[in-house]
Amino acid sequence: MSYAIIRNEKYKRENLKGIYRHNERKNTNYSNKNIDKDKTYLNYNIKQCKNSYEKEFDNIRQKNNLKGQIKSVSNIVCEYIITSDLEFFNDIGIDETKRFFQESYNFVCEYKNLGENNIISANVHLDEETPHLHLTFIPVADSTDKKGNKIRKIACSEFWKERDSYRILQDNYYNYITSKGFKLERGQTSNLKHISLEDYKKITNFNKVKQLCEIKVEEYKVKDIEEIKKITIDRYKKINNEIIQPLKTQNSILIEQNTKLNKELTKVSKIVDKADMCILENKELHTQNRKLKSKNIQLENEVHKLQKVLNCAKDIISYICHWISRKLNLTFDKTIEKIEYDNDISVNPTEQLEREYYRELEREEEYEM
Repeated sequence: MSYAIIRNEKYKRENLKGIYRHNERKNTNYSNKNIDKDKTYLNYNIKQCKNSYEKEFDNIRQKNNLKGQIKSVSNIVCEYIITSDLEFFNDIGIDETKRFFQESYNFVCEYKNLGENNIISANVHLDEETPHLHLTFIPVADSTDKKGNKIRKIACSEFWKERDSYRILQDNYYNYITSKGFKLERGQTSNLKHISLEDYKKITNFNKVKQLCEIKVEEYKVKDIEEIKKITIDRYKKINNEIIQPLKTQNSILIEQNTKLNKELTKVSKIVDKADMCILENKELHTQNRKLKSKNIQLENEVHKLQKVLNCAKDIISYICHWISRKLNLTFDKTIEKIEYDNDISVNPTEQLEREYYRELEREEEYEM
């Protein structure tokens, strides 16, 4: 089972420039070799910071009228790093990953009545081994001034004043994020993995090393210094042959396997990237297809309306021709012939269109001559 991980870091003003350049990807090169600059375009902001963190801090402080004395040694900004393991994100997919980070952002806005207006930035990084959220905020606490007026002030120590602040944070975050449908275990308050003494002895071959190292010189009848050297050399030879060399061999095998796995993972990663692009393109095509279908329906409706208008026009012309026939005391066919002859037209729309077409061709030929 994967864990819900939320960690907090505290920063002084002098630290803000560094975390700004890292979070907003402003550096050209990074000491962190896990960053794949070819994937940096996948990163996105839940809340974008348009200024440096120092300037944005000052803007928020002024805009929200935040009180509190700030010294050079004061922690003025906190940063949550929110994540889980890679298997969790691979299982839930792209859309649910976005929802996971959005829900985490919503949690921070509500936790301890912080408010979105005190968040400096929220950056989702997808260009490292495991997706994670850097959420930088100003720790603000409710207080009163000397006159008893309610104020909001910058106070990192008060924001984290509870005895078990981080345990409480872990509990609240775990309860919130699992209530949103994400199946996770509660994160640990420490990154250390505790190993039992028995497991540790198995891993390190403790008993065998202990047995070999307990060879005592006193058990031998030592005559001179050469025998002492011989006993010491024999002891280290046993340790080397029975412990160190097998471990080296095993390590070499593991390194070789790891290299092969890394190559396979690189191939898989490239395939996944291509799949992501295909999914995005497919979504765009679906969107375009829906728009085209909508336009097609509109055109069909327009054609239907025009067909109704045309049929109505035909009926009106027929009524007019019958009326003229009665007035002139002519047959209907004679009336039609007279109308067509006198006006040089055809009451048949198809024939009239052909006439217009050929007349247009004649005009173009005369113009060219």
